[in-house]
Amino acid sequence: MVKMRLVRMGDKKSPVYRIVVVDARKAATGEYIEKIGYYDPKTEPATLTVDVEKAKDWIAKGVQPTETVKNLLVKAGALEKSAKLSPAKTKTKKKK
Repeated sequence: MVKMRLVRMGDKKSPVYRIVVVDARKAATGEYIEKIGYYDPKTEPATLTVDVEKAKDWIAKGVQPTETVKNLLVKAGALEKSAKLSPAKTKTKKKK
């Protein structure tokens, strides 16, 4: 299975992330198939650079992005925000 996920780069306490397409069985910082983008959460505002065409192409091929990558792709405009399929996980109190 192929996934789209973040790979942590950068120094201690100053993370920078790459958005990569990788085989799910590989190590988190191992070799990847292709680099799709870059995310730096420490800047104000956070820097997000994504190759939208590559991202759409990989998703069309069946690559599953992680939840964090999916949120970043929505911000970049590569994906449309989908409605939540499952209900909220909060418990409702029964009325007596």
